[in-house]
Amino acid sequence: MKRSILPLGCMALLPAVASAFQPLVTDDTGTQGAKGNQVEAAYNRTVDKVSGTKAVTQEVPLVFTRGITDALDLYAGVGYQRIEPPAPGAEERGWGNPAVGAKWRFYENEASKLSFALKPEIQFPVSDSREAQGLGTGRTSYGVNLIMTQETGFGAVHANAVAERVNYADDALNAAERRTLYRLSVAPVWDVADGWKLALDAGLTTNPDLAAKAGMGYVELGAIYSPSKDLDLALGIVRNIRDGEISTTQATAGITWRFR
Repeated sequence: MKRSILPLGCMALLPAVASAFQPLVTDDTGTQGAKGNQVEAAYNRTVDKVSGTKAVTQEVPLVFTRGITDALDLYAGVGYQRIEPPAPGAEERGWGNPAVGAKWRFYENEASKLSFALKPEIQFPVSDSREAQGLGTGRTSYGVNLIMTQETGFGAVHANAVAERVNYADDALNAAERRTLYRLSVAPVWDVADGWKLALDAGLTTNPDLAAKAGMGYVELGAIYSPSKDLDLALGIVRNIRDGEISTTQATAGITWRFR
């Protein structure tokens, strides 16, 4: 039941739902504040190429976040996917793993403009049949992200340390893939003009494919335009590195709306 060349590399790069600092892989410590709300939507198009074949995955993740206190958010999200594997594979489409999580900013120093947050997340299973289609995992998975944000004269620098456990219903997939995954990443973000930010995001990740070297990485260029304080429009291009013969490129576009 191995899934041909579905985007395993990019699965290790981008979160299953868009609960990060769009369009970046690396999250920030920002929260919504008590009784604040946020809705995120995105469109991701991922292309994987290897040995003259190509797989294309399109995903529309949706996330709702609610501020419980000034330093604590709760969120829930899910994504709809369309997978076009190499010929003669059949197209698959459907909902992926729903997820719930929290972000707790447990340290903030106003003088140094340094803050830290902890972000645990649980991904609920899809059916065994949808796992076989490559749409998600058939057992509960979970992870945690330690986040740092340092505000600077040019904008901010964000850093993440992530650990995730992925669990499949199919024993063959459990045996064929690395299921404990890590990510270390950093993203400087520049305030370049009124309402405009540019970002460079880079990280080292665990390659889930046991047949490949364990270490791989990614680099992303992103742009954020905020026509108002409650609305962000984002674009990004992510490219994997050190993933053997597989070449993975993802284009992402997102919108973030905050309200009370």
